[in-house]
Order: sequence, then C-alpha cells, then structure tokens
Amino acid sequence: MKILIKIGGTLLDDPATRASISSQIGAIRDAAVTVVHGGGKQMTRFLEERGVQSTFVRGLRVTTPEIADAVLKVFAGSVNSQLVESLNRRGARAVGLTGIDACLAVAEQLDPELGQVGKVVRSDAGLLDVLTGAGYLPVVACVAGGAEGEVYNVNGDSMAVAVAAGWRADRVVFLTDVAGVLDQDKQIVPRLTVAECRKLTETGVATGGMQAKLDAASDAVRKGVGEVRIVRGSEPDIVDRVLRGESIGTSIVNGGRE
Repeated sequence: MKILIKIGGTLLDDPATRASISSQIGAIRDAAVTVVHGGGKQMTRFLEERGVQSTFVRGLRVTTPEIADAVLKVFAGSVNSQLVESLNRRGARAVGLTGIDACLAVAEQLDPELGQVGKVVRSDAGLLDVLTGAGYLPVVACVAGGAEGEVYNVNGDSMAVAVAAGWRADRVVFLTDVAGVLDQDKQIVPRLTVAECRKLTETGVATGGMQAKLDAASDAVRKGVGEVRIVRGSEPDIVDRVLRGESIGTSIVNGGRE
C-alpha cells in the first residue's frame, strides 16, 4: 500500500506536535509512505522579520522573485530539514526533497496576478518508487519547477494531490489544525463523496482553507486515490488510528457518478 501524508505548516511549527507526528510516521512498517509538507506560518514569520509584507489573493500568497527566494530558504530549507531530522531521530530513513528534484512536480504559472505561484501540470513520481522501494521516506516541500527553469510556490494541498496522483497512492491523509469537515450545523461529517464536497462549497458551507482542501481531495479521488482523510494532526496517535480504520475526521471518496 502507498500512503501519502500531508502535514500542515501550523503543526510543524510546534516542536512537540512535530515530534509526535514524526514518531507515528516513523513507526509505520507495512506501507510505503511519502510526506508532503507546507510551511506558510513559518514563511510569514520569516518575511515579517525582514520587513516584507505578504499579500494574499484568493488565499494564495503573491510570490515575487524576492519571496520565491524565501520559499526555497524556508520550505525547502529550514522547514524541510527540521522535519527530516525529526523523522530520522524516530526511526525513519527520511530524505528531503522538493518537486524540482527529478521533475517530481512540474508546474506552470497559475495566474500572472500571483507571480511565481504554480499549478502542478505533471508529476514524475519514479523517484518516490525508487526511494520507498529501498526503505527510505521521501519528505517533499511544496516547491515545484517549471519547464524553463522557473521556481514556483505551490499550495501544499494541491502539491500533495499532484504527487499522490503521480505516485498512484492508495490513500492520502491531510493532517490539519481542524478535526474534519463541518456541515451547516457545525458538526463533523464522517464521509463525503465528490458531489457532496461540491455542494458544501457551492452553498458556502465550506469556504477558504477548507474549500481548498475539499477541492484538492475531490481532485485526488477523481484521479484514482482510493480515499482522502482530513483529520486534526495534534490528536493523540492520529496516524495509527487512521491507518487502523478508526472512524475519525472526514473521509472523502469518489462515490461513483456525480
């Protein structure tokens, strides 16, 4: 089985949570695992310390050449290295990567208004098979390359889905700072189909970051991923509980015809 775990940057910003998640991932023995991570909170702090104000359009950070350079320093540098080190101390054989490595994620500009923000258009996941087949744990920062040598900042959820589809993952787990998807009554929805996800976004029940997650999850299951699970990453033993089949958070599946 192939499992892709996406870790939100907010979780990685807390050393105790990062250590807990690392221990849980390091304990996985019966599946090939790839990790994709964000780091938006760390990026904002890095820029603010240097007097650079972040501008967001539709929830995405406008990425100037200066900010693209910071993306490499923060996402591919400090955040990735800290997570790799944490995983290795807890039994994994983690290897830090970006989408630029071996053309794992090739992107195009999403919108000129956003600058160097990219949309992944092609994923060659052969490197992931090589690494996981040899017992390593790939840890991928959400940075992609362009066909002409560009560097693109990619939304973490979108990056996770693109890599999962290219790798033909069986399951994707989004470790987030929320307990799952909420309905109009603010109750967690245990299971959603693609059509039901669309209804939540069209009616305005799911907005902002959750809408982005639902769009990404729907895209993943359309492309052949068996299930996407959205759960709170700080919950005790959350990775093991999901892999054991506990009904926690929200499970998103294709559900047949929309």
